[in-house]
Amino acid sequence: MNSIDFHAASSHSGKPSVAAAARAERVAWVDYAKGLSIILVVSMHSALGVGLALEKTGWLHPVVAFAKPFRMPDFFMVAGLFVGGALNWPLRRYLDRKVLHFAYFFVLWTLIILLAKAAELDLTDPRAFVLAFLWALVDPYSSLWFVQLLPFLFLAARLLRGAPPAVSISLATALHVLAARYPDGGQYAMGSHLTGWMLVDTFCLFLVYFLIGHHARAAILAFAASVDRRPMLALAGLAVWGVLEWYAVARGIAERPGLTLVFGLLGGVAVVAVASLMAKVRLAPALAYCGRQSLPIYLAFALPMAATRIALLHTGMLSDPGWMAALVTSVAILAALALEALVRQTPASFLFTRPSWARLAPPDNEPALAAGTRGS
Repeated sequence: MNSIDFHAASSHSGKPSVAAAARAERVAWVDYAKGLSIILVVSMHSALGVGLALEKTGWLHPVVAFAKPFRMPDFFMVAGLFVGGALNWPLRRYLDRKVLHFAYFFVLWTLIILLAKAAELDLTDPRAFVLAFLWALVDPYSSLWFVQLLPFLFLAARLLRGAPPAVSISLATALHVLAARYPDGGQYAMGSHLTGWMLVDTFCLFLVYFLIGHHARAAILAFAASVDRRPMLALAGLAVWGVLEWYAVARGIAERPGLTLVFGLLGGVAVVAVASLMAKVRLAPALAYCGRQSLPIYLAFALPMAATRIALLHTGMLSDPGWMAALVTSVAILAALALEALVRQTPASFLFTRPSWARLAPPDNEPALAAGTRGS
């Protein structure tokens, strides 16, 4: 998500400036927040897939249910956090970095996934495959809806840049409440059947979080800094939120129109707090690495996830749905990370790095996918 470089700069004396140190800390917690979010996403798909295959649930299912109100809202809130600096770019550059960037990976990975599943989906006939591919660009396959939606959120932010924040957020809130009134009800629910078209429904549901991330940037960063200064108070607040979240999910309160926004934002704030605390003590740096590689993981996890689940079902190595889902999650994430690392300096790098022919503007001397995810 080619964007802003948040690495700490040094002053002329050779020592990090106060502003540079703040930027470095900001990167740390953002990476942790994205790492938590991507792991929750992969866990959800893994747990529900295993549950459907075994026709029973395990210990990971309650975790997935607990995270549902805030799992995707947090992703979109963080995505909107740093869009402000890009809104005044020349249009060509903005379209390249914020629209074509995601469109390229969406089309590419739609093709890859359909090729991998052609036999399973009975798409061996070329005409049937082309039709399925074209339809998948309209109605995305599985988790790719997220990558399809991002360009439209960035376009909306650009179009609304002159509008007062209260007006744009009020409009987005109305769209969210309207969409939340038509819950989809399926196990893989994105949350709405307002129109039956996933792009429109998810746009209505998640635009508000993206715009809040953008317009409330200063408040979110200040909150993260306050967590760093008062960790014990933050932990107490997280404990209260955890009980409230558990109760609301168990009673279905978090699914009610309007309250979906409340619990989405509360969960997003909780993720910021957890991420800030983890960054403060540099706990689990592998989680931050997953955050920096969140888009490669998002693009590539589906195929190893499905392959691992099928292998475990056939071999009978595990029968417990909870531990099976946990193993499927781990393998899916590690396989996606391994693939990105293996192709990084090879001709196959186009899988995760946008080539020059797919650009409207030259790159900003930064890795096209992994590092850029920080500022999307």
